[in-house]
Amino acid sequence: MMQLTAQIPNISPLSDEQQRQLNQVLTTLNTQQLAWVSGYLYGLSQSGQQPVTTTTTSAAPGGSLTILYGSQTGNAKGAAAVIQKQAQALGLPVTLVSMADYKPKQLKKESHLLVVVSTYGEGEPPESAVDLFEQLKKGKIGKLEGLKFAVLGLGDSSYEFFCQTGKDFDGFFAKAGADRIHDLASLDVDYQEAAKAWGEQAVKAIATTLSAGGAASAATSLAGAVQSAVGHSQYHKENPFPARLSLNQKVTGRDSTKDIRHIEINLEESGITYQPGDALGIWFDNDAALVDEVLALTGLAGDEATAQGPLRAALTRHFELTRLHGGFITGLADISGNAALKDLAGDKAQVNALVASAQVVDVLKRFPAKLGAEQLVSLLRPLTPRLYSIASAQSEVEEEVHLTVGVVRYPQADGTVRSGGASSYLADRLAEEAEVRVFVEHNDNFRLPASPDTPVIMVGPGTGIAPFRAFMQEREAQGAEGKNWLFFGNPHFTQDFLYQVEWQRYVKSGLLSKISLAFSRDQGHKIYVQDRLREAGLELYQWLEAGAHFYVCGDANHMAKDVQQALLDVIAEHGHKSREEAEEYLSELRRAKRYQRDVY
Repeated sequence: MMQLTAQIPNISPLSDEQQRQLNQVLTTLNTQQLAWVSGYLYGLSQSGQQPVTTTTTSAAPGGSLTILYGSQTGNAKGAAAVIQKQAQALGLPVTLVSMADYKPKQLKKESHLLVVVSTYGEGEPPESAVDLFEQLKKGKIGKLEGLKFAVLGLGDSSYEFFCQTGKDFDGFFAKAGADRIHDLASLDVDYQEAAKAWGEQAVKAIATTLSAGGAASAATSLAGAVQSAVGHSQYHKENPFPARLSLNQKVTGRDSTKDIRHIEINLEESGITYQPGDALGIWFDNDAALVDEVLALTGLAGDEATAQGPLRAALTRHFELTRLHGGFITGLADISGNAALKDLAGDKAQVNALVASAQVVDVLKRFPAKLGAEQLVSLLRPLTPRLYSIASAQSEVEEEVHLTVGVVRYPQADGTVRSGGASSYLADRLAEEAEVRVFVEHNDNFRLPASPDTPVIMVGPGTGIAPFRAFMQEREAQGAEGKNWLFFGNPHFTQDFLYQVEWQRYVKSGLLSKISLAFSRDQGHKIYVQDRLREAGLELYQWLEAGAHFYVCGDANHMAKDVQQALLDVIAEHGHKSREEAEEYLSELRRAKRYQRDVY
């Protein structure tokens, strides 16, 4: 690969640093990607264009626009990228940057700001937004008078604290004295068109106060352009790759209370690349039996015409049936006129409880209603893909991708058992070698340390083990010298020790320096990973002081909060710090990207 730079024409020689950067990027590419880059650069040279950066600009005399995004599943990032293009189309100098990569103090230097942020859990900011959120909440940034801003919030109205993070950011900026240049938007899961319209309006409002004055966006270095151009596959959420299911293997015991599957998917001929820490998006079809049940309960045949094709096909592939939302309940109450349902729909607490425990079909069984095809689909939300943390490293499995999938099943009062849409699709309805539509959702906020010598601490109970299997495969391929410590928990050692043979091999080889196990039901009192963290507190703190990175993957609402509480306790006790000092220590770890979480 070193010979390649020697063959670059000497018409306009690259600097030594440019050659170094370009060579560094090119060595990571396969033959197909090199051919693509060759054509890309040739096209630029023939058109006279230059690649434009997505992260840096030359400030115009009238200021510049910064778009900050905080994304948990990629939606906010995608919406922000669309708005960036809208701004570029108007010739505005624009910077697009993740909140995870943004220094909060930079806010005082901004003139125009658009914030695109999602909400998850119980009204909480996405992981990448936590530091900026907390600093604004605590007033640490100070006054932001003169800053013109607008906020776009994304969320899910099924949850009680709908778009709360967007509302919070909007309030923080207003309280700091910034000038709201466009109204706050709080958008539901079907957000794409509304987000695009909001972006157009917000960018136009900014354009009236922002002088582009010949301030074209600065060109990136050649290496930066190549990295940006090849960093993502042609396949994405709207254009998934038709992969093949290679293996579906249950990895919990016969008597386990959990049904967890190891899934292997063939990516041959896709050109898809991923890194440990990324997620795989799965598009799925609803269960045919579930579709039949919905049709029967609404008095429909299934061949009725809809904008998405025949009704049965639309219910199978285009609409959510396994995720209930409050709008379905209130909408059905309005259409049906059912007095009992109207009473329920008027009680927010009852609606939230039903949304958390039931599916569309359960509401229809409880409150029967004859519906027209258009009435039914008007109550439903579009089907969305599910994201699963990738459980493999390409350095190990090459053109495959592995997942660790917990199959969602829960009994109803009438004795029926409901299942999760995507997990049951993978576990029960997709035959081996059958097609499955997939895409990679890159997660730059959950990455191994740049240096293979850096120690790593991993906390991943249950299916949260998935990305750490990928981490270990990658560390083994790197010949990493850094120590690795795994905390894993599940109900029973004999039934639920996921990938036990692999972890034992890593311990034997020395790659896994320590493993701390918490099988909660194997003794009289329950033991969880957070208990193991406290027990090993002194050594854990020593690892942190030695530069270790700390990772958490799994349940957001309970486990991740309990682990963070335990970590703060360890820092306070063994670092001899006050509560406030421990929280600041943890914030510093987060800012240094040494405390990273992939929680859901």
